[in-house]
Amino acid sequence: MASKYLNSLSKKEYDKLTERLNSIQNKKCYICGDAIGLELQNTNIDHIIPLANRGKDSEDNFALTHESCNKSKQDASLDIARVLHKLKKIQDKTLEQEGKAASLKHVLQSFSGSKYDFKYKIESDSITYSFSDIGDNTIIKVPLFEDNLSKEKTCFIEVPIEYIHHDEIINPRGINNSISKLIKEFEKGNPQLHLTIARINDGKIMVFDGQHKAVAQVLLGSKKLLLRLFLNPDIDRLIETNTNAGSTLRQIAFDKSIMSQLNNTLYAERVKKYQEDHTLNDDDFSFSEQQLIDYFKGENVNIKKYIFDSIKHSITHHKENKLKDFVDFEGKAKELPISYSAFDKTFLRYFVNPKIFLSTNINHRSDEGLNPRELEINQAVRLLSLIAEKVYIGKFKPETGVYRIEKKIIDHKDADITDNHLVAFRISKEEVIYNWLQYLIKVIENYFNNTGRLFDNKKLFQEKFDDQLWQNIENFLDHLSLLPLWKDRSMAATIFAGKQNYDFWKTVFQTGKSPDGADVLAKSLNFMEMIKPLNYSENC
Repeated sequence: MASKYLNSLSKKEYDKLTERLNSIQNKKCYICGDAIGLELQNTNIDHIIPLANRGKDSEDNFALTHESCNKSKQDASLDIARVLHKLKKIQDKTLEQEGKAASLKHVLQSFSGSKYDFKYKIESDSITYSFSDIGDNTIIKVPLFEDNLSKEKTCFIEVPIEYIHHDEIINPRGINNSISKLIKEFEKGNPQLHLTIARINDGKIMVFDGQHKAVAQVLLGSKKLLLRLFLNPDIDRLIETNTNAGSTLRQIAFDKSIMSQLNNTLYAERVKKYQEDHTLNDDDFSFSEQQLIDYFKGENVNIKKYIFDSIKHSITHHKENKLKDFVDFEGKAKELPISYSAFDKTFLRYFVNPKIFLSTNINHRSDEGLNPRELEINQAVRLLSLIAEKVYIGKFKPETGVYRIEKKIIDHKDADITDNHLVAFRISKEEVIYNWLQYLIKVIENYFNNTGRLFDNKKLFQEKFDDQLWQNIENFLDHLSLLPLWKDRSMAATIFAGKQNYDFWKTVFQTGKSPDGADVLAKSLNFMEMIKPLNYSENC
């Protein structure tokens, strides 16, 4: 909403107001907090509380910002914009330093939280505690409640953020895009309807549910959070309950990637339990996946899922997996080309068989570098990284993103979309990946056939790939990425208009034509031709 007050000012009056606000704000942008150089930077004057929210159209409701900061705030008030900018700084720093999304842990650390252990004493029906580390020597006593069914004991307490830690075991999620809505909701003064839930672990209060609500409150300046606190809980039961809430019960919006991570934790717990029950040392893995399944008979279906998800998690989040930087794990972003759902249904589906569980010891031939699971994981990671190098790194631009790419081309608004970016975008569609991966798998199988090696195609990545096979794979990816259709912008309104099904691209790759007979490729794909070294003169 336009400001009648600002529009009534002459240029000289506007400049003087700019200088006054700059002085009041100690020459710092209201949103980002960085320095403002009036002679060097474009600035805006805006309402702190928007007029639409009944903010006053007067000087006491104005603030000075960098023009770029003000444009990026969209519909948020300046106060909300400032909070979101703080969060973005935390997120960017975490991504740069740790290569992952920021979580409650990183927000707490940025606001001087997560410093102290919790000092408490449990009596029969109450818990007594104090927060003396921050100078509050008040001794507080609150009642304990016992759940009638689970028999777990909990209490309700208000905890300073200095004593709150993030539970990365039960809830490994990072902060997703919904956080801005929560911040806006709480900023209005609307109450929190569901409490944040935590447990005591090794003297620390660990939040494992309600992370986003906690983050929103901390960002808005809350120094204490009201928690439901579990005392001496059964950790396995909490992990399983939290996992089931995000899967079978659908109570929590856990994406598939987080489910894999939680099941990976549950798998590690079952391995530890097996070792304890069989008096084995922590580093003794002289038992097999099948023995684990047989031992935990009452939950063998779950154990199989834990093993499978553990392998998927190890591949996906491997530190050397370069492709993970181009996977959208939240499912809502518009900057990254591959959704986690597509990644799971294509790459992971081809690399790991969910029905194969090994009867050899977990550490079988590890000392030789030929452990089947380690080979499977490491070779899958190497292939994913090779795909990233050939298609995405230095080519796909997150700042350009994936939103309405084809529509921009049709509308001739595609000046910022490079050919390399377009290739990466189009080759990343789930139905496209699913079909070209079939040819890549044939490259691998054909190599083993031609060398006379017996192999199980259900355990393909558990067979060691030699240097020539890796060269064949690299050649295939070169040919694939240079197919003309990926750069052909005339296909934006036809072949790439909307989502096609799997059979559509199966037909295209097998015949060179779409199902309705339109020419797409000069000829059908031939994986034997695609493993030959690339003749660049033919592809220029």
